[in-house]
Amino acid sequence: MFTPASEFTVQYGNKQVTNGCDIKPSVAADKPYVQILGHPLSSNLYTLVMVDLDAPCPSEPRLREWFHCVVVDIPDEHDATKGSELMAYIGPQPPTGIHRLGLPVAAVYFNSQKESSVKNVSS
Repeated sequence: MFTPASEFTVQYGNKQVTNGCDIKPSVAADKPYVQILGHPLSSNLYTLVMVDLDAPCPSEPRLREWFHCVVVDIPDEHDATKGSELMAYIGPQPPTGIHRLGLPVAAVYFNSQKESSVKNVSS
């Protein structure tokens, strides 16, 4: 069973995103505001991965899981702009029709520690 480590909110302009809500592609052309609602005294860091589950369209998803953005090292109680953007936001492609964007459950991952990918080796 999935137990969320933290809650988060997503907004395109003044439109709050909820599961299954509709957003016009013209509104989704600009980067959303993503806020992590964690614990203010925590040192947790989060990774945001936003994907289009049906690119280019639900009836022909040949580019399934098209990346829209990747942001790492987002601290608790902050928005995604406080993290490091590895891949800049790209709006829906093509910019018409229906697009399901994956964010909740499988697309926000919890980083328990920030570690260097290079380990020091003692002689």
